[in-house]
Amino acid sequence: MIKKEKTKDLHYVVNGVISADTLQSAADEILTEYGKNAKMPGFRAGHIPLNVLRQKFNASAYGEAIDKLMNDDLNAYTADKKIRLAGSPKADLAGWEIGKDAEYSLEFDILPELPEIDLEKYTLTKQVAKLDEKEVEKALENIRKSRSTAEKQDEKYKAQNGDTAVIDFKGFVGDTAFEGGEAKKHHLVLGSGSFIPGFEDQVIGHKAGDKFDVNVKFPKDYHADNLAGKAARFEVLVHEVRKHMLPELNDELAKAVGQESVEKLREHIRNILTEQYDEASKRAMRNELLDTLSDKVKMNLPDVLIEQELNMAKQEHEHQHSHCDGHCGGECKWDEKAERKEAERRVKLGLILAEWGTKNKVEVTRDDLQQAVWAEAARYPDPKQIFEFYNKNQNALAMLRGMLFERKALDAMLEHVKTKEKSVPADELFKQADVK
Repeated sequence: MIKKEKTKDLHYVVNGVISADTLQSAADEILTEYGKNAKMPGFRAGHIPLNVLRQKFNASAYGEAIDKLMNDDLNAYTADKKIRLAGSPKADLAGWEIGKDAEYSLEFDILPELPEIDLEKYTLTKQVAKLDEKEVEKALENIRKSRSTAEKQDEKYKAQNGDTAVIDFKGFVGDTAFEGGEAKKHHLVLGSGSFIPGFEDQVIGHKAGDKFDVNVKFPKDYHADNLAGKAARFEVLVHEVRKHMLPELNDELAKAVGQESVEKLREHIRNILTEQYDEASKRAMRNELLDTLSDKVKMNLPDVLIEQELNMAKQEHEHQHSHCDGHCGGECKWDEKAERKEAERRVKLGLILAEWGTKNKVEVTRDDLQQAVWAEAARYPDPKQIFEFYNKNQNALAMLRGMLFERKALDAMLEHVKTKEKSVPADELFKQADVK
C-alpha cells in the first residue's frame, strides 16, 4: 500500500509498504504454480511439498511477488489519482530482507493533460500552384525514354549524356585494388547518377575501344567506411556505346501504357500531377499546423520522454557519422542544446496528436495499415522482403501504425482550421511541402 507521495509538476516519488505476511502469501501462490511443472528427484510433478519448493525457489518467487504487489499498488494509485505513467517507474527496495516488511519507493513521470485547443482560431495558408503544361510534356518525354531502345553506335561515335556505355572498370585507392570496385561489361547510363559523383562525367566523350583512368573522390557519407572520403582511380575500358532511340509520341505508344490515345494520356498525366500538387499543398499545411501547435500549445512535458527521444536522436547521429574522423568541418558535431529543443518539440507534438486523436476517435483501420505496407513495399525491388519484415516484426508494425495515427489525427485537425489561399510557383510549393 502506498503511504506517502511527493510530486513536482509531472514528476512523482511515492513510498509504500508491503507486509511480510502479504509477501509470503503471494510468494507461496507463485511457488505453488512452480510446483505444478517443477521436476525434483524423489517427488512427482505437482506433489512437491511447499517447504521443499521454498528451499529451492523462494528467492525468485519473492522477486516476482514483490513486482506484482508493487504494480498492483501503483495501478490502484494511478487509477485513484486519474493519472497515466509516461514510462516505466524506477523502483528502490534498498535494505529489504526476506521475512520482513518491504518498504519501497517508486519514481516516475506522468503524462500531461492536453489543454483545450480551439483549432478554429488558427488560420493556415493553403498554397496553390497552377499546373504548367510543360510538366505534362516532361512526363510524356519520360514515358518515351522509358520505352526507348538502346542501339549500338559505330566506333567513331563519342558517348553523350543519356547514352549507355558498356564498360569494364577496376578501382584503386593508391596502388591497391579495393573489394567490390571491379566489373566486366557493366551497362552504365550516363547522367543517371548511379555511380560516384564525377565518374559518369569523365566517361562522356569517349568511344568504343578507349582505355582511360577516371579519378574521383568517394563521398564522406559513403556506405563503406574504408572508402568514405577517399580519393580513388578507376581503370576503364569502353566496349561499346549505345544511343537511346525514343519512340514516336502517338496513339500506339499511349495504348502501350494503358490509355486510348495521346490526348487521353495527357489527361491522365494532368490528373496525376494535379493530385501531386494537392498532396504537396496538404503536406505544407500539415507542416504549418505542426509549427503552430508547437508554438501555441503550452504544456509541461515528461522528462523521461524527452530523454528517450534525445537518446534515440544521439544514437542515430552517431550511426550516421560513425565514419567521421574529425575532418567534417563541424558537420559531425552533436549540438546538445539544439537537439534537446528538437526532442522537446517532437515529444510535445507526439503527445498532442495522440491525445487529440484519441479524444476525437481517430482510428487506424486494418485497410489503412495494409495500404501503408503496400506503399512501402512498392518502393523496393523485392516487395516480398518488406511484407515478410512487417509480418515478423511486430514492433515495426506498431511504429507504422503510430505514424499513420498521427497523420490521420493531423488531417482530422486540418478540417477544423481556417484557410487562406496563396498562389505560388510549383517549385516553391514542393519545397515548402518537404520542409519537415
